Formats: sequence, structure tokens, C-alpha cells
Amino acid sequence: MTKKIMLLCALFIVSLGFSQEYDAALKSFLNTNRSQLGLQSSDYEELKVVSHSFSKSMQLDNVYATQRINGIEVYNSNTSFAVKNNQVLSAKVSFTVNAAQKVNATNPLISALDAITRASSQLQVGSATNLQIEETLGANDFLFNTGGISSNNIPVKLVYQTMQDGALQLAWDLSIYLLDGSHYFSARIDALTGTLLQKDDWVISCDFGKGDHSHAAKNLESSVLFAENTTKMEVNSAGGNSYRVFGLPLESPSHGADFIVIDPSDAIASPFGWHDTNGAAGPEFTITRGNNVIARDDIDANNSGGFSPDGGASLTFDFPYNFNTDPNNVLDSAITNLFYWNNIMHDVWYQYGFDEASGNFQDNNYGNGGNASDFVDAQAQDGSGTNNANFATPPDGNNPRMQMYLWDPQGPAGDPLTINAGHPLTGGYTGASAGFGAPLPEDIAITSDLVLVLDNNAGDSVDENDSCDQITNGTDLNGKIVVIRRGGCEFGLKVLAAETQGAVAVIMVQNVNEAPFGMGGGDFGDQVTIPSIMVEQGFGENLITALSNGDTVNGTLLNAGPFRIDGDLDNGIIAHEYGHGISIRLTGGASTSGCLTNDEQMGEGWSDWFGLMLTQRSGDQSNTNRGIGTYAIGQPTDGQGIRNAPYNTDFGVNGFTYGNTNNTGQISQPHGIGFVWSTMLWDLNWALIDQYGYDPDLYNGTGGNNLAMQLVIDGLKLQGCSPGFVDGRNGILEADQLANDGVNECLIWEVFARRGLGFSATQGSPFSRTDQSEAFDLPSQCSLGNEDQGNLDNNFIVYPNPNDGLINIRTLQPAGDATISIFDINGRNVYNLDVLMQDILTINTQELTSGIYILTIEGQNYSHTTKLIVN
Repeated sequence: MTKKIMLLCALFIVSLGFSQEYDAALKSFLNTNRSQLGLQSSDYEELKVVSHSFSKSMQLDNVYATQRINGIEVYNSNTSFAVKNNQVLSAKVSFTVNAAQKVNATNPLISALDAITRASSQLQVGSATNLQIEETLGANDFLFNTGGISSNNIPVKLVYQTMQDGALQLAWDLSIYLLDGSHYFSARIDALTGTLLQKDDWVISCDFGKGDHSHAAKNLESSVLFAENTTKMEVNSAGGNSYRVFGLPLESPSHGADFIVIDPSDAIASPFGWHDTNGAAGPEFTITRGNNVIARDDIDANNSGGFSPDGGASLTFDFPYNFNTDPNNVLDSAITNLFYWNNIMHDVWYQYGFDEASGNFQDNNYGNGGNASDFVDAQAQDGSGTNNANFATPPDGNNPRMQMYLWDPQGPAGDPLTINAGHPLTGGYTGASAGFGAPLPEDIAITSDLVLVLDNNAGDSVDENDSCDQITNGTDLNGKIVVIRRGGCEFGLKVLAAETQGAVAVIMVQNVNEAPFGMGGGDFGDQVTIPSIMVEQGFGENLITALSNGDTVNGTLLNAGPFRIDGDLDNGIIAHEYGHGISIRLTGGASTSGCLTNDEQMGEGWSDWFGLMLTQRSGDQSNTNRGIGTYAIGQPTDGQGIRNAPYNTDFGVNGFTYGNTNNTGQISQPHGIGFVWSTMLWDLNWALIDQYGYDPDLYNGTGGNNLAMQLVIDGLKLQGCSPGFVDGRNGILEADQLANDGVNECLIWEVFARRGLGFSATQGSPFSRTDQSEAFDLPSQCSLGNEDQGNLDNNFIVYPNPNDGLINIRTLQPAGDATISIFDINGRNVYNLDVLMQDILTINTQELTSGIYILTIEGQNYSHTTKLIVN
């Protein structure tokens, strides 16, 4: 018996044990609530517990079970149960009602192997070859080899696929991870006809886009926290592993200087350090690899091999950062930062319940439950794309993959060509580097006299300056920068001919009145080893004329940037990508990756929020602009980033509410939908900080931010499969009830109601993104007149603030007759207005001078006061 089969047997025994342990409690709950849920006893008689974990915060077990009919699982029927003392306290039931009457068959007409063949054809992923069963995992449950079309072995099992009309179609469920890593298809193939019924993609490509690049590029110098000798002394005296990174809580190089972090692994989450895999003292790797992640480059986009920097026996990863060079030249430092932040995400969120039994990412689970062998494969400077990043999350026990890309340079291009003093053409000139040969140097410039090429026009070309025929002034070209006119033959041939005569570089003159471009090498470009650029026609012809007249012209070639931006240094993006893995593994349980594929799901929102929470700093305010990806797209730290607005609790800056998710023209799917959800979570964070304060200790802190982190993680575990906004809100409310006796209930309601996710809001179908209905009301226990349970301040939103004299006051729930008064800083009443407080009221105070005022809203049984700034 092989080790892997023995492990599978052991896992089966453990699974059978906890399945039997919880079966009675789950079925008892479903029996008691059968009428309310509309279920038949046959709908849950064969339920199967597929995973469970213990929640320290809620002091209960999160148990996930699937529905089975005729011994066959109903796909995506994962139901979340909260169980304590053998009693179900909460359940989000995803079982099909009267399922036995809705199935179309019990036996397949096509085989599992045929299903792979049909899937590969319909998914257009190539033809599988030499398919063979590697393991039989159960009745109609197999693991095939890769078939030459998948990076991983292909699992295939029989399931029922729920159709739009509610019917249950017998299908083969399988997954194929494309060899280039671009897609990880999860597909259901009709087991009777071979038709593709449904497909999902476990690779979440975040499609960040290029954003608004109006801001100049940052010319960042490498920064050092310690002097060189102090750094080494501190590392050696500490005797621990160390990393030079843009460490917690820095979001990017724009937000602060790099520094040395010594022995940052958490003793609870990573008890044997970040370089361990065997659970014994001492590291197994001295490179950026360990139990939680392997970080390596994938510049050649083949998803294998790759460079990982080596910290040596002392695990000292002290590599300098340089922003005045191409990122490829500083791979070691970029990969170190990527390794560090993947481990930080692992260790921090472990404290809040993303642990082994909950499906986190570890090679060795150290006996703490869950499936092992699924550390993150983090690929730096991946060559398969630009201006993006992605994360693939298969079910527990399978490796996720993070691909980080380079981003386009920002700001105006530098002048790669300088005509040096002593000639009328003296000055800097733009140009486009060739796509072949050597790149322009970045440190030691090429400086030489310029020489115009001459050829004998013996061929078809009639231009003696195009280098398409035999060169006649070859001795003049040796050691010189050679000027050539475009036209007549391939660029590679022209440059190679000049290089053969000893040229050190080439300036190609555009022959039409169009912008220079990156030249292709053609058939000869791969033989060229010198750099070349193209310059625009006007300047180039003036240069040719000067050289033809015998002028001495001296020039310098140097890559002055701007250089590409490395996403591996945008820690918010790294956290965002890793966050997809957290939300997918926790929603519906770790055994599935399909519970966040519905239209209204909020995955992008959780991911933004994960990044925001880990890069929040002491001194930040609720109205501090937080943008996602500002570093990668060349924006300042307070820029909007890549979303519809920056994250900000001020409605004058970010006024998006639940109703905006219906707007398909304004709000994209899934990124815009997630943005609205993350806006609500960010408001929740600040409301809790206002109540409990901010604690910079992300591991053991007791601040409002720590409470927000715990509630969101617990909400993910409770909310169930295929959630919409109402489900997500209710999961957080329930988490507070179970962990804190609901002490924050009204605060949480007020936050969500403020953004349109109030008591009467409806999400419609979570599989539709256009049937949502927003509402701004509170439940009765938190409404006006119940001041002991509700925070009345949150009933009114005053925006914009600061303002130019036109002020909007949004009332989340009708508050009756009231008087609005404004007082200056000396206490003088300068404005009064009697109004009916409901919906949105606009008042005009443009006669007020610029300054700071106090606005009050006085009602029959309430009073609201806020500071007002008039510009």
C-alpha cells in the first residue's frame, strides 16, 4: 500500500468519524425545521459531512455537509452549520427541496474518461492523450493523470448539477488546470449526453486594468533602515532569519522605506518558522520556500523551476532595492518581499480562524486537521501577462497559485539619446528601444561619435543610408554609434550589418512622419547583440544632413526610464490575491471551491478589505483616502486607485450604496460589486474603531479593527454557499451574536443601513446582479426611540464635508420634524431651518464665510451634532 493511499484511508476513517459525530445533530435540526425549510426527510437522509473546524472566537464547530441523492452528491449544496454541545445554533441550508423527484437519472451513459475528452473539446483546451486512472477514490469517483492538458491530475466524480429550472441533471464533475496557468476550469459534463452544463474558473484574474496614470512616476531610491554594519550586527546577534522588505503595515514603496525584519514568523501559526516542512527544529530550505509558500520567479511563464533567492545558513535575505533599473535586475529583493507577505497573510489570519482545519495553505498541517500539501506557489514577475495579478484556489489539499505581474512604466519617458555639447543639435531626444539585441544600458552610458552608414545600393534598395546592401564605409563604423535610415529591408538585418563592422549601437531614423516604435528583429534579430533605438523623422533627417555635411556629432545612449513597476512590491495587491484563497476556502467549507461563483458574490470585496486591514496604520482617519493598487498604477498614496472611488467613510468621497450594484453601466461584475461590499466592510471597521479604538497589534490586539477582522472571518464561515449581500451581512450579525452575545448588533445594523443594506433590503436571487433592492431602515430594536440600543448619530449622513455651502443631509430612517441649526466657533447661531427629516435634504449656506461650524439636528426625542467645514 502506497503512502498516499494509506493517507487517503486515514483521512477516510477520520472523515467517517466526524461525519457520524455530527450526523445526528444535523438531522435532528433539519427534522425540527423541516416544515420551515420546506424539505422532505429524503432531502437530507443521505447528507454527508465533508469538513469541519473549531472556532475559538465563537466556541463552536463549523460543520459543512453536502446533500446526496442515490449516493450521489448534489453539486454546490454545501450547507454551513454552527454546532455547539451537539446542538445546531445556525444553519444556511443549500439543499434542493424534494430532490429525489427532480433527478433525471442514476446511472451515467458516458464514462469518466469520455467526460474528460468531451470537456477538453468544449473548453477548447486541446486533446487529452494517454488518459489513465491514477486512483479510484470511490464509486464513480476517480483521479486521472494530466492527459497532457492539465498541470494537475484530473479528478472526475459523478454529481447532480442543479439547472435553472431546478432540475437535477446527472453529470461528471471535473477540473482541468491549463498548462499556462491562465485558467483552472471546474466543469460539469452531462453524464448522459456529454454536453457541457456549467463551467467555473478557479483562477480569479483581478483585471486591475491600467487605471488613471496622470501622475508622474516616482523615482525611488533604495532606502536602508540600518547602516550596513549595524544591519549585519543586529542580524547576527539576534541569530534569527531576517528579510529586507516593505514590511507590515507598509502597502508599497510609496508608503515608506524598506527595512530589515528579524524572525517575523508567528509561534502559533508557524511554530517551526517559515522555512520548515517536516515539523522538526531546523529549516529544510534556505531559499524563499517553506511550509506556507514557495516564492520564485516565472519570467519565462512556464510555471516550473524559477529562481528563488538564497539566504544562506543564517537565512539572511538582505537584498537591496533599486527603482532605477528594470525589475528583472532586482529579482532577489522582489521575491523576498513576495515571500514575506504571503507568510504574513498566513500568520495573521491564522489568529482569526483561517487555520488548518478551515482549509488554510500549508505543506505540513502539523496534526491540526484539514488536508495538507497545499502551500502557495507564488510566482514573481510572471511573464504570462502584465498590469494584473491572479490567484487560483482549488479545494483543500491542492496547491493554490499566485501570479504577480509587472506593470507598465509610469510618467513621461526619459530621453535615451543625448547629442552632446559642441553641435547645434545638442539636447535630449526621445526614441523607442528595439525588441531585439541588447537593451540600452542603465548605468554605464554608451558615448561615441555618430557615423552615417553608407552602402553600395547593389540590391533592390536605392537608399545608400539604409544598410540594406554592402556597407562601403565599414572602417568608419568601428566603435561608433551608427545612424541608419528605416526602409528597404528588415531591422535585424540592418543592425546586424552595422554590428559586423564594429558598431557599438544603432540609431534608426523613422522614414515617415509617425511616432517611433519598438522594432522587430525579423529573421536576423536573434544574432544582434548591440542596442538600437528608433528616433522620429524630423530630428533624424536633420541628423543625417549634419553627418552628410561632415559635422562631428557626439552622442550618448542611456536608458533613463521610466522602468516597469513590479507588482511584487504592491503589498495591497499581494494581500488581495491571497484574500481570494481565504474567502473561497471559508465559504461553504474547504472541500469546495465553487461557492463564490454566483453573480452577486462579494469575493473581490473581501480581497480589497483584507489588503486594507493589513496596511492600515496608526494615525489613519476614517476619511483618509485608501485606493487599491495606487503604487502599481503610479498614483500618489491618496489616489483613487483602481476602483470606482477610494475607500472612505465620507459620502462626499465615496457615496456608493447597495442600490448601485444594480447599475451594470457604472458597477462592473465582479470587481465593482465587490467594491461596494468592501466599502461597507471598511465603514464597519471604522465604526468599531470609534467604539473600541485602534490596535496596531494585528495578532493579539483588542481594538475595533481586531474585532472587525474576527467578525468578517466568522461571517465567512457562517454565511453559506453562493451568498449575496444580505447573506454576508447576516453572517456578520450572527457572528457577533454567537461570539459577543450581540453586543454590537445595532452598531453593525447602522453601518450596513447607512449604505442601503438595512433591515428591509432584499438581495433577490444571489445568482442575479440586477434584482437588488436597497433600504436604509433599522430593525425595531435599533430604531429611534430605543436610544439605549441604537446610536442615533449614525441615522444622519452629512456630505460633502468640507463643502462649498451646499450641504446634503441623508436620513437613513424617517426622523420626523426637526430643527437644523448651525453655530460658528464662537457659539453664535448663524443658521436655522425647520424641516421634515426623511430621505435626502439639501440646504444652502453659501452666505456663510469659510470656516469651521457646528451643525445640530434637534428632533422630538433625539439630537445629532457634527462638525461642518465650509470652504
